[in-house]
Amino acid sequence: MSASQSMARAARPMLGRVREVPPEARKLAQERSKRPLLCVVDVSVSFDGFRALTDLTLVLGDGELRCVIGPNGAGKTTLMDVITGKTVPDRGSVFFFEEQRDLISCSEHEIARRGIGRKFQRPTVFPGHTVRENLELAIKTNKGVWHSLFGHPSGPERQRIAEILETVGLQAHQTTAAGTLSHGQKQWLEIGMLLAQDPKVLLVDEPVAGMTHQEVEHTAQLLTSLAGKHTVVVVEHDMDFVRSIAQETVTVLHEGKILCEGSMDAVKSDPRVIEVYLGE
Repeated sequence: MSASQSMARAARPMLGRVREVPPEARKLAQERSKRPLLCVVDVSVSFDGFRALTDLTLVLGDGELRCVIGPNGAGKTTLMDVITGKTVPDRGSVFFFEEQRDLISCSEHEIARRGIGRKFQRPTVFPGHTVRENLELAIKTNKGVWHSLFGHPSGPERQRIAEILETVGLQAHQTTAAGTLSHGQKQWLEIGMLLAQDPKVLLVDEPVAGMTHQEVEHTAQLLTSLAGKHTVVVVEHDMDFVRSIAQETVTVLHEGKILCEGSMDAVKSDPRVIEVYLGE
């Protein structure tokens, strides 16, 4: 960990001490979205003098599917790290609009419990357990070690697991060891494990990297089906995939700032985006 990262972590407000959202941050979020849910307002992050994010404001609507694109080094990963509490910003606020508490005063585990789930590019499942067992472990995460290890799923839990299996398309593989699944199937299982925790916001990092064409199509259908029930943020480099799932707004990051936001048609025709990202 760099010196500046250590300082940033040291600067985190004492856990358990409520840091309230500034009124001006809430006002700005309300101006940016008709139905604001998760708000990142005026966030700046620096590492050893390098500005990874600069005064960045991103407001996600309730039930929205938002695609975030940008070249390498644009700040996409840092943004996700800030939202999930892995990186503490130098300044700014991250909050659910209906709540008073600023999430930067929360630990990573508390942020996850409050409703933010993150799926990284490489799937992390329990390879020696079956698909169903992976979901059982995920659904019990917040119920204590004893229940997770020795408890049996309740009726509602079994029903929820069945619903998730149907949602992610793994009903026929529920007794299959997760380690033997294809790459795409592991990605869907991990998304299912996050859904088991019923997140308000689902952050998905490059979900189709390494997938077959059929797996890409299924992933597009899966992510679009989740919008409405959850707010879904997809960070992706595959522009064809982004075009297939983009709904109202695509956000383009460049050098730690929002270069532009708008529909996919507006973004792909923006001369600034063509120059720095699309290369067309």
